[in-house]
Amino acid sequence: MKKTGTLGRVLTGAIAAVAVGAGTFGAVAASAEEAKPSAAGSPETAKGNLTESTHLSIAAATKAAQAALDAAQRGGQHVSVAVVDRDGNTLVTLRGDGAGPQSYQSAERKAFTAVSWNAPTSELVKRLAQAPGLKDIPGTLFLAGGAPVQVKGAPVAAVGVAGAPSGDLDEQFAQAGVAALGK
Repeated sequence: MKKTGTLGRVLTGAIAAVAVGAGTFGAVAASAEEAKPSAAGSPETAKGNLTESTHLSIAAATKAAQAALDAAQRGGQHVSVAVVDRDGNTLVTLRGDGAGPQSYQSAERKAFTAVSWNAPTSELVKRLAQAPGLKDIPGTLFLAGGAPVQVKGAPVAAVGVAGAPSGDLDEQFAQAGVAALGK
């Protein structure tokens, strides 16, 4: 058997890499071709298989969180603020200087609760009298301090605040965050 020199092995490897790369490129191009969106009015869209939703941008979520934190600081309170999207996923969290360790998670849970029921959490606390099992739903926290962000009456996000000595103050700061989005 004939021995191949270093140059031969390098050339063979380079040719193999080019061949594999070309095959991969072809497969990716073919997949991209198949993934093109179907034309408007196609059977898929005509059957109502797609929905549209409104989402808060990261810039808007940050603006709301900062406005809530600023309101708390003006009030001399040390809080954490969370902003979640329509699906309850956290977009932004800010933990103010001196905020308690429990406030971070509490703010997220208050925001999640507010967006889930499209209502301020102070209002939802009142509903517990009729349905005490609500408090057992994972991820929720039925304490005042969460406020939904609405577009045409539908929830698109929520602001949660925790750490002030009362839920009423937390909710006041959360509402300041929501109000900042209208400016």
